[in-house]
Amino acid sequence: MAVWIDALMMLLVLADLVLLGSSRISFCIRIVAFQGIVLGGLPLLRHAPDLGVRPLLLAATALMVKGVVFPRLLLKALRDANIRHEIEPFVGYTSSIVFGVVALGVFLALGRRLEMPLPAPSGLVVPASFFTGLVGLFLIMTRKKALTQVLGYLVMENGIYAFGAVLAIEQPWLVEMGVLLDVFVAVFVMGIIIFHISREFDHVDTHRLAFLRDWRKSYKPVLMKGKKNLEGEFEE
Repeated sequence: MAVWIDALMMLLVLADLVLLGSSRISFCIRIVAFQGIVLGGLPLLRHAPDLGVRPLLLAATALMVKGVVFPRLLLKALRDANIRHEIEPFVGYTSSIVFGVVALGVFLALGRRLEMPLPAPSGLVVPASFFTGLVGLFLIMTRKKALTQVLGYLVMENGIYAFGAVLAIEQPWLVEMGVLLDVFVAVFVMGIIIFHISREFDHVDTHRLAFLRDWRKSYKPVLMKGKKNLEGEFEE
């Protein structure tokens, strides 16, 4: 089964690199959904051939939530916000891919030296998991659209899930479900916030929201110039 786990980890890494180089938000949402499908197969491969109820439920839940529910919520938020592309991110797409390749090489080198308390079924699990978490954090920090930042949050959680699903064999079921529930609530709330931001400001660019100022403070000099004196005339 190690070969199949290696294949899933390689697909996870390739999806991360595609996310770093893509500007189409709808395509990025589908890539994150693909990651959810890939992660849904990890518990099955990790516990094969002795599959129990717990791995099956965990795989089905991850597949449904990460591969179906989250993408549908984000696609609906995308339609409501009426946006298509991530324009002018803080870090360009070519530079993002270069960063991803360098970071992947660093994690591959560190993964060989990192000693784990339990033997890993695949040598790619640790580098791919850490790399996926870093890509999610990178998307949150370098993209301007709120929807793309939500995708970064999901990608970062995918890295944590990949690490736990393969290596944390004795992780309690309630903890795993609690993590998925937290992410579900976060995505649901962010979808509502994105909708209201788009309705009020006609965009979901978080960088532009930083330039908002109080109306009275902005127009105070103009109001002072138009102040009347006792004779009813305007004075400078």
